Amino acid sequence: QVQLVESGGGLVQAGGSLQLSCAVSGRTVSAYAMGWFRQAPGKEREFVAAISSWSVGRTYFAESVKGRFTISRDNALNTVYLQMNSLKPEDTAVYYCAADIRPTTYYIGSSYHYWGQGTQVTVSS
Repeated sequence: QVQLVESGGGLVQAGGSLQLSCAVSGRTVSAYAMGWFRQAPGKEREFVAAISSWSVGRTYFAESVKGRFTISRDNALNTVYLQMNSLKPEDTAVYYCAADIRPTTYYIGSSYHYWGQGTQVTVSS
C-alpha cells in the first residue's frame, strides 16, 4: 500500500515562496509518476505539475504556474517537492500530491491511484 503525506503549506505574502513536500511510503518513489494538484474553495481540482517515473524525470506544468513552480524528486528520501516561487493570491488552495505507476494522462487527476491528504497554501495580497 502506498501512502502519501504532504507538508510545507502555510501562509505567505504575495511574491513569496514555499516548498511543499510529499513523502512516499510503501514503494520507492522513483517507480511512480508523481503529480501535484490543487483545489481552491468553490472550484474544481486542477493540475499543477507532474514528474514522470524512473530516471526519465520529465516534468509537466500548468500554464498558470510555468516559470514560477518547479517539481523535483529525491529518490534517496522517497520524497517529491513542489517549489513555488513568486506566489500569487490566486495560488491559494489545498495542494495534493498524487502517484501512479503509469498515469494515462499526467494532467488528469483520475489518472492517479494514490493521493495524499492535502496541505493548505494561503497567499495574502
